[in-house]
Amino acid sequence: MVGLFFVVPLLLVGWMSLHRWPLLGQPTLNLPDNYTGIADNTLVRSAVWFTLKYTVVMTVLLFVVAFGLALLVQHRRPGVGFFRTAFFLPMTVGFASASLLFLGLLSDEIGPVNDLLSAVGLIDGYVSWTSGSPDTALGSAVLLVLWRFAGFNMLILLTGLQAIPPEVYEAARIDGASRWQTFRRITLPLMRSSIALVLTLMVTGSLLAFDQFWILTRGGPDNSTTSLVMVIYREAFVRLDLGSAAGISVALLAVLLVFNIIQLGVLRRRSH
Repeated sequence: MVGLFFVVPLLLVGWMSLHRWPLLGQPTLNLPDNYTGIADNTLVRSAVWFTLKYTVVMTVLLFVVAFGLALLVQHRRPGVGFFRTAFFLPMTVGFASASLLFLGLLSDEIGPVNDLLSAVGLIDGYVSWTSGSPDTALGSAVLLVLWRFAGFNMLILLTGLQAIPPEVYEAARIDGASRWQTFRRITLPLMRSSIALVLTLMVTGSLLAFDQFWILTRGGPDNSTTSLVMVIYREAFVRLDLGSAAGISVALLAVLLVFNIIQLGVLRRRSH
């Protein structure tokens, strides 16, 4: 099954990246044009820069919010089960459906967000949240991803928090450690595996971002929110050049492999 659904498609993409492969027509070998053409593609360069910027912003914000929620619901007390469920509930909504939901909420024509913000005096008139400016378009996508994925990452971090023996915290309190010292010297080191997992998921998911930008912003305004995966989609299904799309896909896969190898190496080194 692994060979059928992973190895075979991977080999096919690699083979396609060596050819000029139109959607309709006979493929012809053009090695290494699909790879050298990546550097000459201005849209690819802008998409790489935007994807890296989005990855940094999204990873930092998502980790801070998810960790904060995990700390908030760490201890058992009345009502904590409700909040754990409420924080995780957005994860049950499909990502495309969530993107369409935010598109409707943020619409400058039918969405209620502009009316609510105008009513409380936070904005003057209507703001086009998804296409008015690069900053508002990026902010809309970031807000969507935070709402959708914060609870899922909270659950992973919460599992790591609850795996720490209470006796360790008790010993730290007896030794007079402050809350910050306890967090920095006990909580963070003992949660290294959980933190590495969520960071890997966050970075990988951000580098492969597509749905939120395709549905919310369509890559605009002026391609300012065009991610690398959107470029791959356009190369394959708009320009109908599957070979070029495969070449960009292989390059992106190589970046993800290098990142994950470095991440696993750092994790193993620190665990010894």
